Amino acid sequence: MIAALILLYVVTLVYLSITERFRNFASIISLQGWLLFAVALLRLHAIHPAELIFISVETLLFKAILVPAILFAVIRRTKINRVRTSGSSQFGSLLLSLTALAVSVSLTYCIADSAVDQVFFAVALYALLSGLTLIVLRSRLFSHMVGFLVIENGVFLFSTAIGVEMPLLINIAILLDILMSVLMLGIFFTRIDHKIHADDADSLTNVKD
Repeated sequence: MIAALILLYVVTLVYLSITERFRNFASIISLQGWLLFAVALLRLHAIHPAELIFISVETLLFKAILVPAILFAVIRRTKINRVRTSGSSQFGSLLLSLTALAVSVSLTYCIADSAVDQVFFAVALYALLSGLTLIVLRSRLFSHMVGFLVIENGVFLFSTAIGVEMPLLINIAILLDILMSVLMLGIFFTRIDHKIHADDADSLTNVKD
């Protein structure tokens, strides 16, 4: 069951590399949240009940529901629709994503540490590289935010890769990062989107205090 969930998670990362609609971005982030929620329940059932409840609430409420809802609200408020690539085609993005997957699997194989779940480690590393790819290849700030959220999900998977012991402070740090980042993005768009409707990172240089 966990293997099927992880495989579906990998598929969502591949899809993120080729989609150009922001609503698809937000939908994938929501789906990843539900997948991480299911993975947490199946893999971490042996930990202390209080920690399991906290992790479940974090993944379900924030990763699967609240954060995607905020992303959809930003899309409706700013009326942004499609991502604009920076000289990279969908095929090129897909090729780069598959290369990142191959690199992740290769590095995981080289590590070969029995204390680390290699499947979770490989997917977590792939999530980190996928998030970085979104940030580097896409010019719009919304896609940068999605890339950061993908990286955050990768950090969560790293935590599950090292075993069932997940420190509470790590979860709190991840939660705060997600909330602050999304809220700051929402404030950014609602405050100055009428000045730079293109939302491009390059347009920030034209904004005056």
